[in-house]
Amino acid sequence: MGTQLTTTRTGQPDGPDPRPLPPVERPRRGKRGPRGEVSLLNGVGHLVLLFWAVIVVVPIIWVFLASFKNTTEIFSSPWTLPAELRWENWGRAWTKARVGRYFLNSVLVVSFSTFLTMLLGSMAAYVLARYRFWGNRFIYYLFVSGLAFPVFLALVPLFFVVRNLGLLNTHTGLVLVYTAYSLPFTVFFLVAFFRTLPNSVAEAAMIDGASHTRLFFQVMLPMAKPGMISVTIFNIIGQWAQYQLPLVLLSNAKDKWVLTQGIADISVNAGYEADWSGLFAALTIAILPMIIVYAIFQRQIQSGLTAGAGK
Repeated sequence: MGTQLTTTRTGQPDGPDPRPLPPVERPRRGKRGPRGEVSLLNGVGHLVLLFWAVIVVVPIIWVFLASFKNTTEIFSSPWTLPAELRWENWGRAWTKARVGRYFLNSVLVVSFSTFLTMLLGSMAAYVLARYRFWGNRFIYYLFVSGLAFPVFLALVPLFFVVRNLGLLNTHTGLVLVYTAYSLPFTVFFLVAFFRTLPNSVAEAAMIDGASHTRLFFQVMLPMAKPGMISVTIFNIIGQWAQYQLPLVLLSNAKDKWVLTQGIADISVNAGYEADWSGLFAALTIAILPMIIVYAIFQRQIQSGLTAGAGK
């Protein structure tokens, strides 16, 4: 007696399907998939960033090391470590070259100008972003157009305006010009950020009886803290490194010069006095504060730049 296969209602035998499975298609070696293209682009991007980092970091490290060398070491062995740490170069730059005075002037001017820029810029950006009125878009585009206007084109009329106001060769005039110079970018950035804030919070505050002023300073401004920190750091770095404006507005008041003017004066005198180590020490003093500020607030800057896109 042989074994008989049971059949189903359709007449087919109840067991393994005798039909062969379709062949598995293997990827061709000559073509790259999306993952391969993405990895290739990432590799190229990393190489470009590495190249850019080398271009930026190597000169800074070289200046820092040269600030501890003497003139002979700077020219005879520029790529070696200093034989000893000559802190007297920094002391000579701070006192004899008056870098300490220029440094304090820069801190004073940048502090007041950044405060005014953030106060006026945040209020203007909040109104342009949250309120609708006639001329809203015109005023916004007027601020944005300031980004496309090179500052050196306005140096001559700016000189006469500041002189007519009686603010030439004063820190007050420089603070006001710094504020006006930084407002376009501040308003442009913060308008886009204030638009991402939820309306429900503002409506709840208004229902509770909050005025427009209280709503801005106690509710909306704390919510915009990441964007405010990012713009503040950018304004500090930009105003700290500004050279053209103080060169025109503080040309005849050497006691009120800022750090960039002092560094330029030291670089001219270094060729005659052969004090290159003092020059590099002064450059290091000017560079280090901005590196420290950026290193401390790096995460806040990145969160502020991406907060608007994530909401």
